[in-house]
Amino acid sequence: MQPRTAHRTADDGAVPHPDGAAGLGAELAAVVVAARRRAVRDRDRHTDTAHLLHALLEHDPEARAAVGGPQSLARVLGYLVQRSIGYGLRWQSSVEDSAAMPLVPAPAGPADTAGLAGPPDPVGAAGLDGRGKNAEGWSPAASAALADARARARRRGAPRVGGTDLLAALAADPRSRAVEVLERAGIPARELSARIEAAADVYADDGGAAR
Repeated sequence: MQPRTAHRTADDGAVPHPDGAAGLGAELAAVVVAARRRAVRDRDRHTDTAHLLHALLEHDPEARAAVGGPQSLARVLGYLVQRSIGYGLRWQSSVEDSAAMPLVPAPAGPADTAGLAGPPDPVGAAGLDGRGKNAEGWSPAASAALADARARARRRGAPRVGGTDLLAALAADPRSRAVEVLERAGIPARELSARIEAAADVYADDGGAAR
């Protein structure tokens, strides 16, 4: 029986990414795993920033609180659960590019991935194609957001990435699908990212390093 993602091509712009959960801590590692499983389950071409946002809001109470009150959160989640209809349909035929990372092609075959695969993928075989490598990988924007979240945690002296680090990174990329969802839900993404950054600066100034 063919894996469900085997019908897709590997040269459509996905970014091969080592274990996306590396260095994130247990809470954020669970978010990464959930995002990738959602992408596989929904037969999406890549794990993108909207998958990450959806998983983050489901798993992290600090990120939910940062988004706003119950009504704001409900609007965001409402858009996310409807990604397979309406505005989300056009995502199925495009690659989510990033303002921070240029679009690059995925390796053509297993030989090209030697030395790049990194630690085992926490998703397991469900996220692999028929040749045993990542079927699609992360979108450029999602890969950039994960890198940015790690950088934010380092800047505030944290031993691991927090949910608000990832939320701020997702909201900071104006070309990301996460930002499109936030804006459609009436949440200015730039203001959200700036608010999280300001809170992190205050926390650091008070000598509270990390969670």
